[in-house]
Parts: sequence; C-alpha cells; structure tokens
Amino acid sequence: MRLRVDVLPTEELAYADVVLVVDVIRATTTAACFLEAGAEALYLTAGLEAARAFKDEDVVLSGEVGGLKPPGFDLGNSPREALEAPVGGKIVVMSTTNGTRAAHAAARSAKHVLLASLYNAHAAARLARELATEEVAILCAGKEGRAGLDDLYTAGVLAEYLGLMGEVEPEDGARIALAVKRAYQDPLEALSLSAAAAALRGVGLEADVPFCAQVAKSAAVPVLAGRVGEALIFKRAQPGQGGAP
Repeated sequence: MRLRVDVLPTEELAYADVVLVVDVIRATTTAACFLEAGAEALYLTAGLEAARAFKDEDVVLSGEVGGLKPPGFDLGNSPREALEAPVGGKIVVMSTTNGTRAAHAAARSAKHVLLASLYNAHAAARLARELATEEVAILCAGKEGRAGLDDLYTAGVLAEYLGLMGEVEPEDGARIALAVKRAYQDPLEALSLSAAAAALRGVGLEADVPFCAQVAKSAAVPVLAGRVGEALIFKRAQPGQGGAP
C-alpha cells in the first residue's frame, strides 16, 4: 500500500483513495472533541459566510479568524471548549482558516476523507488502513499557505503507526514526515515550536497546545458522509465501519 504525505493543500492535488486531513492545532482535534461531546454531525464550510447561512436554534456555529471566535459564532476553535460544549444531538457547523479548507481540498477527489490529529491518531490510522485499497494519503493543512511543523509531526506519527500495522511504500513526503517525527521525542515539543502554537500564545490560548499534543486519547474519527450545499458532512465512524472501534 502506498503511503503519501502532502505538506499543503493545493488546487493540483488529486487523490485516488483514502485521505487523512490533519490540522492538529486545532481544527481536526476540535472536530473529534465535538463528536466525543455528542454532536450528531459536523458541517465543514470553506468560509465564514457559508457557515453563517446554517444558523438555526438547533445548529452550533464554531470557528476562528486569527485564532479567535468570529462575530456571531457560538464557539471558537478550542478542543477544550468543544469537549465540554452542550452539543448533544446537534449539528456543529465549523469554519476555520486552514483545516476546513484542507478538508474541502481532499473531498474534491478522494473516496474517503477522515479528520485526524494526535488526539485520535491510532483510531484514525486504523480506520484509514481498513478502508484503503491502494493508498493512504495524509494531507497537512499547514498555516496560511505555509508548511506547519505541528502538522508534519502529526503526519509522521500517523505514518509510523500505519507502517506498524502492515507493509507500506512511503513516498518522499511520507519519509520527510517520518524524519520529523523521529527528530522530536516529545509531541508537545514539536507542537510548541510551530507557528500555529506561537499564534495561539499571541491571543492567550496557549493552553490548547498541550491538549492537542495528547496522543491516541480518543476513538472518535470524523468521516465524510455527504454534502449539503457548500458544506461537507462529517459523522463519527460507526463500529465495524472499516474496522472502527
């Protein structure tokens, strides 16, 4: 099975099989937390206005601009906040600067799109391995068009675990991600050195970084289940879905 890592989403990228989308600080971590908190589904939009169009009493708007909650939104993009949010049985509409856009890039061509982070790394990798027939690709969201150390490190963790489950053929991007993972013994060190972490420190949200650095704490894997308007619908993988726990 081919193992591929793309350091940034671009218009030219195309996917033949399974894609794990990574925006570890913070969108894909937060997405798993919303599902853990009981959200019925996540609607990911590529922009704020598309998210606002879904506003309803049974819908929760979550997002960020510059790390902070946008005007008119119910919640920001903090995984700590998401885990405690009263979202049981509700739809959460998410729009973030990097992560939700990367999910849209993957969804243009992939057969399966999963949202992965350190927080759900092992569950996401297991599901990707079960679903894939020829390739698992890991798409890093990066930060505003530039590669992110945090996402590359996470891609390395995912790639390493995928390799432990069976033989893989890593492409160059995957080899780079594996090398980044080996360069840091502590996930928190790698994440803390990233531009994404620095941006959170600048707005007083640095407590989200240690949360995002937790590895394999969740079995919640958001999986693309459909579309509505401009939004991608993600739901929690069900038991037995590609080997989901």
